[in-house]
Amino acid sequence: MVSPPMLCSGLRDLLPTLQSIHGYSARIGLDSDALVSSALVGAYSKVGFLDDARYLFDRMADRDVVLWNVMIKGYSQMGLAKDSFFLFAELHQSGDLRPDAISVHCTLMCTESGERFDQVQAYGIKSSLFDEKCHVITWNKTMSDHAKAGNDGALSCFLEMKRRDVENDHVTLVIVLSAITGQGSSNVGRQIHALAVKAGFCLDVSVMNNLVNMYSKMGKFFDAMKVFDEMENLDLISWNSLISGALQNGYSEVSVEIFMDMSNRGILPDQFTLASILQACSALTQISSLHEQVHTQAIRMCLLDDIFVLTALIDVYAKKGFAVEAESLFKDMDCFDLTCFNALLTGYITNNASYKALNLLVSLHESGERSNHFTLASILKACSNLVSMECGKQVHSHAIKLGFDSDLCVSSGLVDMYIKCGNVKDASSAFEEISEPDDVAWTAIISGCVENGDEDHALGLYRQMKELGALPDEFTLASLLKACSCLSLLGLGKQIHSDAIKLNCPYDAFVSTSIMDMYAKCGNIDDSFLLFNRMNSKSIASWNAMILGFAQHGNGIVALNLFKQMELDGIKPDKITFIGVISACSHAGLVFEAHNYFNSMSRDYGIQPEVEHYSCLVDVLGRAGLLIEAEEVIKKMPFEPSASMLRALLGACRIKGNKEIGQRVATTLLELDPTDSSAYVLLSNLYASTSQWGEVNAARKNMKRRNVKKDPGYSWIEQKHKVHLFVVDDSSHPEAAAIHDELEDLMQRIKDEGYVPDTDFVLLDVEEEEKERSLYYHSEKLAIAYGLISTPPPLAIRVIKNLRVCGDCHNAIKYISKVAGREIVLRDASRFHCFRDGVCTCGDYW
Repeated sequence: MVSPPMLCSGLRDLLPTLQSIHGYSARIGLDSDALVSSALVGAYSKVGFLDDARYLFDRMADRDVVLWNVMIKGYSQMGLAKDSFFLFAELHQSGDLRPDAISVHCTLMCTESGERFDQVQAYGIKSSLFDEKCHVITWNKTMSDHAKAGNDGALSCFLEMKRRDVENDHVTLVIVLSAITGQGSSNVGRQIHALAVKAGFCLDVSVMNNLVNMYSKMGKFFDAMKVFDEMENLDLISWNSLISGALQNGYSEVSVEIFMDMSNRGILPDQFTLASILQACSALTQISSLHEQVHTQAIRMCLLDDIFVLTALIDVYAKKGFAVEAESLFKDMDCFDLTCFNALLTGYITNNASYKALNLLVSLHESGERSNHFTLASILKACSNLVSMECGKQVHSHAIKLGFDSDLCVSSGLVDMYIKCGNVKDASSAFEEISEPDDVAWTAIISGCVENGDEDHALGLYRQMKELGALPDEFTLASLLKACSCLSLLGLGKQIHSDAIKLNCPYDAFVSTSIMDMYAKCGNIDDSFLLFNRMNSKSIASWNAMILGFAQHGNGIVALNLFKQMELDGIKPDKITFIGVISACSHAGLVFEAHNYFNSMSRDYGIQPEVEHYSCLVDVLGRAGLLIEAEEVIKKMPFEPSASMLRALLGACRIKGNKEIGQRVATTLLELDPTDSSAYVLLSNLYASTSQWGEVNAARKNMKRRNVKKDPGYSWIEQKHKVHLFVVDDSSHPEAAAIHDELEDLMQRIKDEGYVPDTDFVLLDVEEEEKERSLYYHSEKLAIAYGLISTPPPLAIRVIKNLRVCGDCHNAIKYISKVAGREIVLRDASRFHCFRDGVCTCGDYW
C-alpha cells in the first residue's frame, strides 16, 4: 500500500487517483498506518495540496524528522516562507526531535534575508550541520531556488553571502549571473565580473559563458565580445552564446562572421547554432546563399527534425521569397507545429504576400488546429497591409472568442489594423482596452491619428501618455512633430523638441528631420535652417524638407541654391526633391527654370515625372498667368488630372479673370468629383469678380441642389499652448470686444497711412460702403488683432488660415505690420507670408 501513493508524488494531474487511494486506504483501516500516512503526506505535499498534507501530518502520533522535513519542504516549494519557518520552529521546540541539515536547508530555501533567516542560519552553524563546503552548497541551493522563482532573492542571498564572508565557488557565480541576466543592471553585472576575476574564476568556462550571456542580454554586446576574446577555454556553449548575443543586439552580419570563424576552427555546430545563424540570415538584407548551406548542413547532421532548426529554416525561406521551399518544409513535417506555422505566416507577410497569409490561416481553421496570440497578431498585420477592415474585424471577433483580445501584441495589432483602414474610432476603442500600453501601442495610435488627420486627438494622447509616465520613442516623437506641423503649433512643437532632447532623441536622423520640418512648417524658417546646418549627417529626407521649407516660405532662389549644394555634396535627388524644386520656381515666378528642372528629371536623373510634378508645373504656369500653356500641360500629360491640379488652375483663372478656361476646368473638376465644394466656390468667385451676379446665383443654387457645403474659412493663433480660432465677423471669443476695438483702431491707422480697401474681393452684390465694412472682419485680421493685444513686442505674430488669403487682407496686413511695428507671419493654403515694416516676403506674388 505504500508504493501507489509514492508513484503519485509530483504528478498533479493524478490527484484524483491519489484521493481514490487515500479513500481506499481509509476504508480498509490503513489510514492510521505510519508508513501509509507518511507516503500520503509526501504525495499531497508534492502535488501542492498542503492543507490535505497538513491535516494528515497533524493527526499522526509518530512523526520522525524525515516527515517533518517533507512538510517543511512542501511549504518551502510553494513559497510559503512563514509556514515553513514556523514548522521549523515547532520541530525545534518539540523536544523529542531536532532539525537536521535538510530541515535547515529547506527552511532557508524560501526565506528572505532577515531575522528569521539569521535564526535558522545560526542554528545550522551552532549545530555543526554543515561544514564550509556544505555551507556554500546550502547558499547555492537557496539562490538557485530564488532564481527559478524569478524573484530578486538570488541577488539578495548573494549579497548576504558577501556580508557574512561566506566564500563562494564557481556555482555561486553561475547562479547569480543567470539570475541578474535580463533583469539586473549592467553595473551589478560588472561588479560580479570583477569579483570573478579577483577570485580567479577566469579559467572557469561556465562562469565566463554566463558573463558573455549576461552582457549580451543587457545590450552590452561589445563587452560580451571582450570577455569571449579573453577566454582561454572555449566550448560550444561559448560560441552559441556569442552568436545569439550578436543576433539579439541587431548585429546579424557579426553573428555570421562569428559562425564562419567557428567553422574555420573545425568546431561542429549543434541545433542551437544552426537555428541562430538561420535567424541571422533572415535579418540580412543582402543576397546570400548561406541559409542554403546551413540547410544542407542540417540534413547532414540529421537535425531537420529539431523544431528550432525547422522553424528557422521555414522562416528564412519564407522571408527571402522562396515560398515553394518554405511550404515544402512545412508540408513534410511529421506532425503539425504552431511555431512552424507562425514562421511561414510571418514570412508571407514580410515578403508582401499577405493574401497567402490569410489563405494559410483559413487552412489552419479548416484543419481544426487552434491559433495563438502570435498567430492573431501576425494576421492582423496582413489585414493592415491589405487595408481589409472586414477581415480585420473577423480576426478581432476570433481573438475575443479565444480570449486573446487582451493580449498586448494582439491589442496593438488591432489598433494598427483599424488605423491603417482609416477607422480611428475603433482604433481608439481597441487602445482604451489595453491596461498598460507599450511603445508599439502608443506609437500606433498616435501616428495613426496623425495620418488620418486627427492631430488634436494625437496631441491629447501625448498629454495622457506623459501623465501616465510612459516615454515616447523616436517614431512617436516624429508623429507628434508632424501633428504640430499640420496645425502650425510652434509652441507645442518647441515643447516636444525639448522632450526629444531630454530623451536623447534629437540626433536620431528621423527625429532631427521632423524637428527641422516642424520649425519650417510653423513659420520659423530661420531656426529650421539653423538645425539643418548643425546636422552632422544629412539624409535625402533632410535636404528635401529644407528645400520644401524654403519653397513654401517663398525663398525660391535659396531653395534652388540648396538643391545645387546638395548635388555638389554628392546627394542624388529623388522625386520628392523635384516637387520642392519646381514648387520653389512656382513661388518665385521662375517659369523658364521650372521647365528646365521638369525636363531634366527623366533626361538627367532617370526619374519619370508623376502627377504631383505635373501639378507643380501647372501651378507655376497658372501663377504666371500662362493659363493656355497650363491647360495644354494637363491635356498632354500621361495621367488623368488630379483634383488638386484642377483646383490650382481654376484658382489661377479666378485671379486672372479668365472665365473661358475657368468654366472648362470647373466642368472637368465637377465630372471628377460632383461634390467638390471648391469647384463651385472658385467658379462663383470667378463670376463675381466680373460682376456676373446671375451666374453667381446659378452656381450657388447648383451647390444647394446637390447638397454641397462650402468649407468655412477660419484662422487661428496659438497663445500659451492654447489655440484661438476665428471665423469671419467672429464675436464668440471671450475678449471679442477688445479684439474689435483693436481692429477698428488698426483699420483707421492704416487708412491714415494710405491703405485703401479693395472691394473687388467682396463677392456680394451690395453697396460699396457695405463691401468695405465686410472686409474689416475677415478671420485673419481678427486673429492678428488678438495677437497684438495678447503678445508683447517684439515677439512675432503667427497666424494660420485654412484658405488662401484674399488680396485685400494681404495688403492690409502689410500696413498693419508697419503701423504696429511687429513681424506678422501668416500661413495660408498657398504658402507662408512674412510681413515686416510694410513688405511681404512673397513680393505680392502668390
